[in-house]
Amino acid sequence: MIHSFDLRIDALTAAYRDGSLSARTVIRRLRENAIALNPQYRLYIHLLSEEEVEPYLQALERQSPHSLPLYGVPFSIKDNIDLAGIPTTAACPAFSYVPRESATLVEQLIALGAIPMGKCNLDQFATGLNGTRSPYGACRNSVHPDYPSGGSSSGSSLAVALGLSSFALGTDTAGSGRVPAALNNLVGLKATKGLLSTAGVVPACRTLDCVTFLTATAAEASHLLALCAPSDAPDERDEYSRANLPHNDAAAFQPPRQGLRVGVPRQLEFLGCSESPTLFVDALAQMEAIGGVAVPIDFSPFLAAARLLYEGPWVAERYSTIEALLQEQPDAILPVILDVLRKAPQYSAVDTFRAQYRLQQLKAQCDRILASVDCVVTPAYPRPVTLDELREQPVQRNSDLGWYTNFMNMLDYAAVATPMNFMKNGLPWGVTVFGPAFSDQMLLGVADALQRAHGRPLVGQRHLDSRLLAA
Repeated sequence: MIHSFDLRIDALTAAYRDGSLSARTVIRRLRENAIALNPQYRLYIHLLSEEEVEPYLQALERQSPHSLPLYGVPFSIKDNIDLAGIPTTAACPAFSYVPRESATLVEQLIALGAIPMGKCNLDQFATGLNGTRSPYGACRNSVHPDYPSGGSSSGSSLAVALGLSSFALGTDTAGSGRVPAALNNLVGLKATKGLLSTAGVVPACRTLDCVTFLTATAAEASHLLALCAPSDAPDERDEYSRANLPHNDAAAFQPPRQGLRVGVPRQLEFLGCSESPTLFVDALAQMEAIGGVAVPIDFSPFLAAARLLYEGPWVAERYSTIEALLQEQPDAILPVILDVLRKAPQYSAVDTFRAQYRLQQLKAQCDRILASVDCVVTPAYPRPVTLDELREQPVQRNSDLGWYTNFMNMLDYAAVATPMNFMKNGLPWGVTVFGPAFSDQMLLGVADALQRAHGRPLVGQRHLDSRLLAA
């Protein structure tokens, strides 16, 4: 039997406080749901056992539901993020280790009352945007069986979309939190670099990595960010951590003002999709309805920065994380990941500096463009790709999904993937709203207004129906 709950944070908190639900009952039933669904969706690498989750429940039962802001809220964790005492695999069994302490962000969430459900599947070493590059199985889309979940935070997106967690932690270096959010009708917050600590995260590109929140609503992502973004001092465990700025606190989560200047790329690309252009026009109309004014912008320098990520020396950062494993046990790494990483040693220090100079040139151009608007809106992805297409052309079709995401961390911007509509086959379709560093709460306010304006259902999000279970 599949049990259904309204897992939105405010609804669940209210149920705990009025005594209509207990955390123990919710977690037990969600575990049962996860056991039933995992063979089909391959979302969990390690679902916490009853014995492993018991200490968290016992700790909560010594507290009042009124005492903690995330009391009993279930969350799932991408398996390149440490949870103390549970193996971290990064989707590579040969790489696996058992951490003694949790990642800083995981510790924060548990201290706030949240309960970890399990470690989620991912594209191996977070190298991929599709969710099929894992020895633990390919993650299929939560709505349509012919499509991937998106990645690399594949299992994390499914944990929320299938109603197994209120929210999930992913990571995002080139779109790994935003693409799976968009493909599963979720909000994906890629916060300002360093705003959420990456201590206890297996690096993909250490200088670019971000931890992401995947949620049903922008309001929930805003709440989580306000709870976890440090306002006083950076995390001492993370040299790339940054303290939040006063203008980016919870009070900045507001409906957008009338006349909000919204940058719209002149160079839009949909890679032959017949539906996405119309859906994007509809999204711009929704943006206008909440007060936005479209401002055409030159998008070419943003796209040029995106190309640097995989065509330049940043691939050497990925290589550095698993260099020893690659040299000693290359068979432990999936062939498609090996193909990406093998070119890394060819880049010299000179190549690296030249690429950094080019990136700085592009950032100066992009910053000037961004300064002329309040935010920019793009499609979340140009077009969806099917599982069959990924099998036939794994590299190219994977790259297609990152068309509008790959530049974001290179340029130090904040971004929110926002669900907007559905394609004719039921597949979720959305936009990304982005802006400069420390504009996170303002962007979430825009995303929240869009969600409230279109009022479309959270498909598969809070109530598992017979169509989903039979798919």
